[in-house]
Amino acid sequence: MDYGQYFEAALDAIRREGRYRVFTDIRRQQGAFPSGEQVLVGGVRPITVWCSNDYLGMGQHPAVLAAMHEAVDTVGAGSGGTRNISGTTHYHVALEAEIADLHGKESALLFTSAYVANDATLSTLVKLMPGTIIFSDEKNHASMIEGIRHGGGEKRIFRHNDVADLEAKLKAAPAGVPKIIAFESVYSMDGHISPIGAICDLAKKYGAMTYLDEVHAVGLYGPRGGGIAERDGVMDRVDIINGTLAKGFGVMGGYIAASRDCCDAIRSYAAGFIFTTSVAPAIAAGALASIRHLKLSQLERARHQERAATLKARLTAAGLPVMANPSHIVPVMVGDPVHCKALTDALLDRHGIYVQPINYPTVAKGGERIRLTPSPQHTDAQMSELVEALSALWLACPVSKGVLTKLAAE
Repeated sequence: MDYGQYFEAALDAIRREGRYRVFTDIRRQQGAFPSGEQVLVGGVRPITVWCSNDYLGMGQHPAVLAAMHEAVDTVGAGSGGTRNISGTTHYHVALEAEIADLHGKESALLFTSAYVANDATLSTLVKLMPGTIIFSDEKNHASMIEGIRHGGGEKRIFRHNDVADLEAKLKAAPAGVPKIIAFESVYSMDGHISPIGAICDLAKKYGAMTYLDEVHAVGLYGPRGGGIAERDGVMDRVDIINGTLAKGFGVMGGYIAASRDCCDAIRSYAAGFIFTTSVAPAIAAGALASIRHLKLSQLERARHQERAATLKARLTAAGLPVMANPSHIVPVMVGDPVHCKALTDALLDRHGIYVQPINYPTVAKGGERIRLTPSPQHTDAQMSELVEALSALWLACPVSKGVLTKLAAE
């Protein structure tokens, strides 16, 4: 049996579609973000990173680096085990307390990633509450979709951010069964923001729990970085909040924040939590320092919002098809996977500008785009270089002109 033929055929299929993914080997330069280097055969070349999810540059912050160094020097590299078997260090305990405080919840539970947190929590909730129906926004992240699937319960998909459609589906469901509304605050590919308060109103009316993914909002919104729910004054109305330590907070890991009993039940039953080694103490220490800093400092959030708004305005003025949205996400539509890859290759090869193409299955086919993530550290000069390079490449390409004309007509 030639097993290799299956792998070859699968890879050939995505190559034919133009969506084969190539990793770019980069080195970030500590203290100089968003500058970095692309590692090539025989050398390196300088680049500017425009697609990092380290939204605020906290992965370079002195307080975060100092905390991580201190943790390594104090307790070493690894955690030594699962949370249940020697892997709960004081750094993990302190971080969970800090996260719970950030979201105004009784408790929090730390995972190795927000993907794992979503998958493990949503699947376990259905098993803890037999008969649960999950109402899921149609644009929810893959990790939420997988968690709902793994739970094996009934799901009903509502139209994106459509509270009327959600209510119709809630109204049609039996009154006496457990219900969970699962949705995000900031949708990372389109930049849409959900109507959290209105969804909480429906949850109360129809006796449903709310499960909110704040991955692309924590650290970035709210007086203390608690996310859109904090910004909108509705954080206390959300039952379970999922967040990440890898984006606004600049390190890695994920979590949920909820009631003490809810977190304890997930801790006790979720295989994705029980059977995995806990994050390294240095990671927990760095995340703890990042959260504590952003609870007090508004500078990073204010500068981040200004940079995002400025880039959107400059791209729009240059005639580029930026998707309008109320968040910090800056998507520029391309609409073709081959061209999207060619465009980002040209930006990197000719201009030293690193942007990753976003293709299916991250977005729907025909929705290919580049997704720019301006940070507080991006300068006006770097922004000018990006806009000028992108404009020159865009105008030189017939596919781009077609997309631009189509979007302008709409």
